[in-house]
Amino acid sequence: MQDRLLYRDDDMLIIDKPAGLAVHPGGTGVAHLGPYLESLRFDQPEPPKLAHRLDRGTSGCLVLGRHREALKRLGRLFAQGRVEKTYWALTLGAPPAESGVIDKPLLKADPRRGKMIIDPAGQEARSEWRILGRHGDIAWLEMKPLTGRSHQLRAHLADLGCAILGDRLYGPEGAAGHAPELCLLARRISLPYHWKQPPIIAEAPPPPHMLEGLAACGFAG
Repeated sequence: MQDRLLYRDDDMLIIDKPAGLAVHPGGTGVAHLGPYLESLRFDQPEPPKLAHRLDRGTSGCLVLGRHREALKRLGRLFAQGRVEKTYWALTLGAPPAESGVIDKPLLKADPRRGKMIIDPAGQEARSEWRILGRHGDIAWLEMKPLTGRSHQLRAHLADLGCAILGDRLYGPEGAAGHAPELCLLARRISLPYHWKQPPIIAEAPPPPHMLEGLAACGFAG
């Protein structure tokens, strides 16, 4: 996991979480981040802890706090919506415009699977999108969640009729069959952590299972 370190200072680490690795322990046989945290302790008396979370299938930028005060400060930044998160997604189909915002509330429909549905009774959820490239029926999107709901980008894109490739929970069978893993990357994160200083920025490379689709859509690496 040290080889996947994107940023390190006395307060936080930002790692490139691989797709398929859960951030919390789950069912029997599900690989999770816990066993790797000790290797990321470095000079601190305790291993780092999660400052937020990513879905098991999502790869990319994951922030860890290295001590209690850092976790408190990071928690406030995330809760206040001051952390700017940029995602890349490969989708089956494309949104109805080159860019836009989907503003539809999300409600948990199935607690066992964590699936969210569009429902007026749900929590506010807003996501920006921009099309970066296309190839046939595949689109490469830049996504920015303006709120932090569970499965927000996955549910919103499915509602737009362009489910993320490899998404077996929200996508039709065709979307899941196009990729072995969920084609969603937490590409970039920007944290205004230090007072009157530029934000801390980290960027994660695309995972191997997204490279072919991204290249077809125009990504030059």
